[in-house]
Amino acid sequence: MIHREVVVLKEARNDIKQGKDFYNSIEDGVGAYFVNSILSDIESLQFYSGIHTKNFGLYQSRCKRFPFSIYYEITNDIVYVLAILDMRQNPNSITERLNR
Repeated sequence: MIHREVVVLKEARNDIKQGKDFYNSIEDGVGAYFVNSILSDIESLQFYSGIHTKNFGLYQSRCKRFPFSIYYEITNDIVYVLAILDMRQNPNSITERLNR
């Protein structure tokens, strides 16, 4: 089993913060649960990166507990997390974000 380093880029960290803020606006404490859930999904990429299907030229891993997907690429056995996007948004917004 390959163990890869995972690097979360600034844009993806901003996505996590936006998701946390959104869920905290609904109910206090849910934002922290969101962050912990997303971080767990990101950590799993150390072992399971590369098994997911590709969309927009990037691997897409669907999050287990929230309607988000993690978009990443693998270069020289390092996993780069580029975006963590809410899948309930307009598909055109997702396309625009990932084609930057």
